[in-house]
Amino acid sequence: MGDLEREIYRPTWDEYFMLLAKLASTRSTCLAFPVGAVIVKDRQVLATGYNGAPPGSVHCTTQGYCYEGLSTCIDSSSLPSRSVHAEANAIAQAARHGISTQGASIYVTLEPCIACLKLIISAGIKEVYYETDFNSGEKLIVRDAFIADGLITLKKIRVREEVARNACRFLLNPVSLPNFC
Repeated sequence: MGDLEREIYRPTWDEYFMLLAKLASTRSTCLAFPVGAVIVKDRQVLATGYNGAPPGSVHCTTQGYCYEGLSTCIDSSSLPSRSVHAEANAIAQAARHGISTQGASIYVTLEPCIACLKLIISAGIKEVYYETDFNSGEKLIVRDAFIADGLITLKKIRVREEVARNACRFLLNPVSLPNFC
């Protein structure tokens, strides 16, 4: 593989951090929406998070359901999700370790809900990069007001297929070998 060919498969910084968020989502214990998040500043990872039941609570994936009689939280219109969201877990991880998130960016596999968006803004995070849309209807009015007020920017991104395929190749094979590429 030539140098130019290698560059095609090399992730951009945004793709790199989104791949890390996607990898973090593999730790999720949520049955409805596995989500991963990575907080970044100056191209350095500050904290990661994924969604799942609070520490000390039984995981939904362990018990096979969220609530007795409900396979996932989205099957109920009244019961709240048992999961702490990935963004909240990443911010909490940074706080536990005394890491400032002021001026940072966050990469999330799912667009933050309004509650997490408010938390992100309160944590001083200025940019949100996400892969999949979540908010709709009246929630968009709140989200767009935060954007219009200059409190946050949101950008939807996707990892290019050739980058994702190359990442899979790296994940499935030993890579620190001569002539791997």
